[in-house]
Amino acid sequence: MARPDGREPDQLRPVTLTRGWSTHPEGSVLVEFGATRVLCTASVTEGVPRWRKGSGLGWVTAEYAMLPRATNTRSDRESVRGKVGGRTHEISRLIGRSLRAAVDLKALGENSIVLDCDVLQADGGTRTAAITGAYVALHDAVTWLAARKALAGRPEKVMHRSVAAVSVGVIAGEPRLDLCYDEDVAAEVDMNVVCTGTGDFVEVQGTGEAGVFARDQLDALLDLAVAGCVDLAEAQRKALG
Repeated sequence: MARPDGREPDQLRPVTLTRGWSTHPEGSVLVEFGATRVLCTASVTEGVPRWRKGSGLGWVTAEYAMLPRATNTRSDRESVRGKVGGRTHEISRLIGRSLRAAVDLKALGENSIVLDCDVLQADGGTRTAAITGAYVALHDAVTWLAARKALAGRPEKVMHRSVAAVSVGVIAGEPRLDLCYDEDVAAEVDMNVVCTGTGDFVEVQGTGEAGVFARDQLDALLDLAVAGCVDLAEAQRKALG
């Protein structure tokens, strides 16, 4: 069965990382995975949360949200509902965990960086696009701190590895990389994989949406994801110059 956009099974959607998209944050990136667009901003604050004061360690965290009309029907803002939904909270935590894997918090010093990832348009893979773009925004925020001599260690020590993420899945028995929405909703197996630039795993989230999956299918999906993350890491490097 052909893919909706005509890609090969192991082919990423067109990926664009536009740095400096927003004027005010210390780092900002508009990341595009095909028709999925996420604005990632990095905000720096001197100091750390109260529970971390005096540790000599910095802190990196993230918040994720989707605009009301990011999808084909409007959803209410969670601020109007009065509480953050479980899905939103889980994705925020995933992004934060993933980005902390890229940072030496001791070299960061007692500084805090918050990554806000706002989905402008959703067509599958919003959380993986957010992680990939937020890494570049985080890198720019650390560079901003370095220029002000506010780091405890060298900039290259702070950002000691790159992190990117991609979705994979099985559709009609075929393993595929970087699922768009139409593929995501039809997937028999759905997985999100976070990797370093050298192909090591940070996190793997996978489930059999329509049954179970075999070990050889899992291996095929992980191979696809690692290759995709390596390509995304190269896109990050090019964006950072």
